[in-house]
Amino acid sequence: MNRKIRTVIYFILVFIITACQNSIYDKTDNVKNQILPMRERALLRNKILKDRFATVLPQIMRRNKIDMWIIIAREYNEDPIIRTMLPATWLNARRRTILVVFDPGNKQPLEGYAIARYDVGEIFVKSWDPEKQLDQYAALSDLIARKNPNKIAINKSEYFAQADGLTAIENDLFLKSLPKKYINKVISAEQVAVGWLETRSKIEMEIYPQICKIAHDIIKEGFSAANIKPGITTTDDIVWWYRERIRELKLITWFHPTVDIQRNNQQSFDFLSSFSKSKPDNLILPGDLLHVDFGITYLGLNTDTQQHAYVFMPNESKTPEYLKTALKTGNRLQDILTDQFETGKTGNQMLRATISKAKNEGINPQIYTHPIGYYGHGSGPTIGMWDKQNGVPVNGDYPLYPNTAYSIELNAKVFIKEWNKEIAIMLEEDAFFDGDECRYIDPRQTIMIEIDWEN
Repeated sequence: MNRKIRTVIYFILVFIITACQNSIYDKTDNVKNQILPMRERALLRNKILKDRFATVLPQIMRRNKIDMWIIIAREYNEDPIIRTMLPATWLNARRRTILVVFDPGNKQPLEGYAIARYDVGEIFVKSWDPEKQLDQYAALSDLIARKNPNKIAINKSEYFAQADGLTAIENDLFLKSLPKKYINKVISAEQVAVGWLETRSKIEMEIYPQICKIAHDIIKEGFSAANIKPGITTTDDIVWWYRERIRELKLITWFHPTVDIQRNNQQSFDFLSSFSKSKPDNLILPGDLLHVDFGITYLGLNTDTQQHAYVFMPNESKTPEYLKTALKTGNRLQDILTDQFETGKTGNQMLRATISKAKNEGINPQIYTHPIGYYGHGSGPTIGMWDKQNGVPVNGDYPLYPNTAYSIELNAKVFIKEWNKEIAIMLEEDAFFDGDECRYIDPRQTIMIEIDWEN
């Protein structure tokens, strides 16, 4: 057998072995098997967007009596709203992109127009020919005149950042080009923008549980004996394991994870240190109570999760009862908060009721819950901030609407007699309010993750 034939056979064998290894890996990697290939993701995201345009947006615009919504952005200076309306293969706006949503009334379907050189996906139809009309804003003004709207909403907001995407120059150019008869019809799109961002569609809520499950599964992978060797592994090792795992799965995160430790020593719990992105790199030891803050972005939706794990002491086979009881206290605080969810209630009303009831039950609470969906820290009713436990101005006065999602984020301080100190059970789980009840999108943590590193 000559050298050339041997070389060919060698590479064929390498290919077969590699394929077999990949096949085995794919079959055993349960998390990876839950995630769609990029092309299928794009098809699903476009389907979701088209459905939302037909089912979610009409009710939001009609609820606020707005018949025209204009979204304007320049490439790499994205309006937070336009990012949620572009087709999956558009990663950014192109040059200047102007989208117009018009409601013709009489319960007819919404109309989508793009004052751009081309259609923007299947929703926004090209409505500008730069070869015939050089001025893009003049083309926008012509469309407005043809449709003759009663209200023209643009993305300006003092308090909701994601509804404030119109830049100063674009605002000036828009108003300068607008016929005088329409100037008084221009209003803030704040309510429509927030409604669009916070409202989840039926299709989204069919896939959101899977997204949250993926996040939960990755947390458990990181908090396992396979990754944690007490006395060797540090909290920063786990943080970067999470970052690498997210990339390996072809996902992204919207914030850098944190992992921190509470243990049987005299160091007091420090809230700021626990959530600091530059906390010290701590060595994990037996008997540690670990905490992670972790989130992923997948199919345009975000997760935000905080859970706890316990590292067994030598010859230990279960989590101490006092830590199990502490976790139950955190779960009870979650229940008190989610029981307050009721259409029309404001974030501040829910915050105050939760804190009052928790204290009456002997729980030491801290509530800092936020909307979630297209953005990790989404728009909608803010239910407390860690440094605003008496209420949050404006954003906390926004009312609760059905079909909205929230990160139920809070902590309960619990005194551990065996450690002679107070610890914080810091929990965060994503939940959905359907108008009748608030339920967790994927089951929340009620049992401590256990790291049995000896077995």
